[in-house]
Amino acid sequence: MYYTYMMRCTDNSIYTGITTDLARRLEEHSQKTEKGAKYTHSHTVLKIEAAWKSENRKLASQLEYQIKKLEKSQKEALVHNNALFSKLFAEKFNEEDFERIK
Repeated sequence: MYYTYMMRCTDNSIYTGITTDLARRLEEHSQKTEKGAKYTHSHTVLKIEAAWKSENRKLASQLEYQIKKLEKSQKEALVHNNALFSKLFAEKFNEEDFERIK
């Protein structure tokens, strides 16, 4: 299983990434380890705001790419309203390929 996640940072920005282990990845970002993303070395992570489970890396990466292309207001709306998922990505994905877990 792969996860596409959105993390809230202390400056209210949202970082998006993929992983096979959400808890480990949150720790890597929070502790600013070598394995954490360059972005989260300068933006302190608070929490995971949203995450979607998918069967494989390809799907997770494709969703990550599409989320990163969204405007900040769209990302915020997606965090708070998963029903927006199908509206934002209907032409890109089969909604059944992803399960919102957070």
